[in-house]
Amino acid sequence: MSVRTFAAIDVGSFELSMKIFEFTAKNSMREIDCIRQRLDLGSDTYANGKISKEKLDELCRALREFSGIMRAYKVDAYKAYGTSAVRETENFTIVQDQVEQRTGIKVEILSNSEQRFLNYKAIALKGEIFRRIIEEKTAIVDIGGGSIQLSLFDNDTLVSTQNLRLGVLRLQEHLNHLNAKRAQVANLIDEMASAQLSTYKKLYLKDRVIQNIIIVDDYISPWAVKKLGRDGQPMTDTKEFEGLLETLKNKSSSEISIAMDIPEEKVPLVLISALLTKRIAELMGAEKIWAPGVTLCDGIAYEYAEKMKLFKGEHDFEKDITACAVNISKRYQGSRKRAETLEKITTTIYDSMKRVHGLGRRERLYLQIAAILHDCGKYISMVNIGETSYNIIMSTEIIGLSHLEREIVANVVRFNHSPFLYYGQIQAGRSTLDKESYLIVAKLTAILRLANSLDRSHKQKLGSIKAALRENQLILTVDTLEDITLEKGFFEWRADFFQEVFSVTPVLKQRKNF
Repeated sequence: MSVRTFAAIDVGSFELSMKIFEFTAKNSMREIDCIRQRLDLGSDTYANGKISKEKLDELCRALREFSGIMRAYKVDAYKAYGTSAVRETENFTIVQDQVEQRTGIKVEILSNSEQRFLNYKAIALKGEIFRRIIEEKTAIVDIGGGSIQLSLFDNDTLVSTQNLRLGVLRLQEHLNHLNAKRAQVANLIDEMASAQLSTYKKLYLKDRVIQNIIIVDDYISPWAVKKLGRDGQPMTDTKEFEGLLETLKNKSSSEISIAMDIPEEKVPLVLISALLTKRIAELMGAEKIWAPGVTLCDGIAYEYAEKMKLFKGEHDFEKDITACAVNISKRYQGSRKRAETLEKITTTIYDSMKRVHGLGRRERLYLQIAAILHDCGKYISMVNIGETSYNIIMSTEIIGLSHLEREIVANVVRFNHSPFLYYGQIQAGRSTLDKESYLIVAKLTAILRLANSLDRSHKQKLGSIKAALRENQLILTVDTLEDITLEKGFFEWRADFFQEVFSVTPVLKQRKNF
């Protein structure tokens, strides 16, 4: 293939950054330039809830410069994303429109889970080092301006991920409000973070000891990359990290600026990030720390390359998303065996109906997640399962899913139990689904309902199931010697909605002589 050039733009809380990448044949992705401009949007947003006119003017000026650089590199495509400082501003729609009108660059919003997932993809670019580390008990500590994300891995599997509002800029705003002196910062950070971290440990860590920490941020990481990990070893002892921090303890801001080769105004943020990392390492009992030095821009480029089939990563990220759903189900006492049965039936039906439903791989993932979380609401109420399941899913972060995608999954699970609402009815309520998303919900709900009827007794009676689409009928053949009178009754009941959605009649056949 010919060389393709791509620009990734991160409108962050403390600075704007743009990386230019080149994609060539043989699965090659190369960074050819990196431009950064300091712009403290976070202070406006976290203090006042809005981006001021002055900051908006600065943002547009910087993005116009980025646009000129992209033209100089003859960039084929770009993606510009805003994170928490933009996401949490009340006047985002106005800001987005003005930025696009004045610069020609459309800045899209990343939900927290999407942002952290892209950072996670950026780490995966490190290849074998990354794979080797997450085979052990490892935490990715993703420190942003507004919040931090703690993601736990064990044996190459995502165990849990949780967001805490302990971002560097947010904590800096609190310190400014308290008029904190330099000597007080460490104790104040510890006090502000301790309550949330203690609750986190109680709910998610328990007695688990984490061996490794991977730091991802724009503050301490660049310095840590230079100072930590020598002789070809990417990781360093936690004690060495703490020792380096100790050497900075009695230095002035200007001295730290020189020692760390950073602008002096960034020193307070770097120290907060370092103190948070130290506190989390102590909490988890981590022995090793790794700073891969990746940024959100790397993850944006990774995602673009995957989408355009320019680059194929080795890590299975969909497995991490479903693992996250499995752990949410476990938290709400869901039956893993029942979820696996439903997942198997739903995907069998889905795959056999490809030419009818017209959906793709991503929608198949939504269906898998819905099957895994199909009855999580029972933990709250055995009567209003649909509504409580919806509320749990909408209130729980699923790494890698946008808010809209989470709403699709939540509604599929909701309507698996509750009466289905048609588009006019759902628009009159709390939903933000557009027509396209609503139709996805309808199709996936029809499949999940039909699958649910085939295990109505929750006894996993079916040995195997085969699905074949013949003209206007979906023939489901099940191998079982069990009495499936109950399943047949519920199947006929659920078949009506399936037929309404797809104009296909499902037919159940039992095979006993297999």
